[in-house]
Amino acid sequence: MKQINYLKSARRTVNLESDGLKKLAKSLNKEFVTLCEYLFNTKGRIICLGVGKSGHIANKTSATLSSTGSPAFFINAAEALHGDVGAITKKDSVIIFSHSGESDEIIKLLPTLRNIKCNFFSITGNPESTISQQSIINIDTGVSEEACPLDLAPTTSTTAALAIGDAIAVALLEAKGFQSDDFAKSHPGGKLGKRLLLKVEDIMHQGDAIPKVLPSSSLSEVLLEISSKGLGIALVIDVNSNLKGVFTDGDLRRALNSRTEIHKTEVSKVMSQSVKTIDESSLATKAIEIMQKNEIYVLVATGKDKKASGIIRMHDLLKSGLV
Repeated sequence: MKQINYLKSARRTVNLESDGLKKLAKSLNKEFVTLCEYLFNTKGRIICLGVGKSGHIANKTSATLSSTGSPAFFINAAEALHGDVGAITKKDSVIIFSHSGESDEIIKLLPTLRNIKCNFFSITGNPESTISQQSIINIDTGVSEEACPLDLAPTTSTTAALAIGDAIAVALLEAKGFQSDDFAKSHPGGKLGKRLLLKVEDIMHQGDAIPKVLPSSSLSEVLLEISSKGLGIALVIDVNSNLKGVFTDGDLRRALNSRTEIHKTEVSKVMSQSVKTIDESSLATKAIEIMQKNEIYVLVATGKDKKASGIIRMHDLLKSGLV
């Protein structure tokens, strides 16, 4: 078996692809700008069309466009020949991905695209190819050498095409003023969506679930309230619902160590008056930051009236999947 220097091979591949991307960045010109303007003004959707390896790049680009504010979908050129082209309308813009620019399945589709009267563009590695010449705009990847030592397997060329797809998506994102809140709306599932959408009020304990006691309550009464609600903390609130302090397990330990009489001592004498709070409308990730900074595991949430409205614990954030 032939001895292979895997590391040397890997570095050669990465360097070749990196060089290809640097060359591509320098070659982009006003045609890229015009393409983005066409896509920005598209009344319908952006259809990414391809077959084979280029099809995979087209599919990924359509997903990136959709998630960044430019509605798009992918059509496999071979399937388009058997009915899927019916999904394309004259309001749509089509981006064709084909490194050779001579993909037979796509060439057969060009008359249909012209009949639909949609705008279609191409990303190829051959500006003189059939597909390139018939497109309104062609973006040349400029790849002269694949990373494959046989110069056969699409490697550098697919990397370049993918980079152009990403460049288009980001350019349109910036043109549309797409923000993190918009990104969250298209990513409601998973950790990313939760970080951008989930608020304290969505997961905090509130209402009757909150352990509440008066400043005049005895420690024994406070312990019963904490035990019945199971949150390991009690809010000390006066008759006007103003937060005066909290009583935690740390306060209990200090009280027991000083041999405090739990049946006679009022909680106001031993509670913690310095309370870390967070607005209930804040993102839950903000609660994580406050807890980590102050090395605590519980925060009191407050409403618009600045009065206590809930309790959020690190355990709640863990259950939500944010941590």
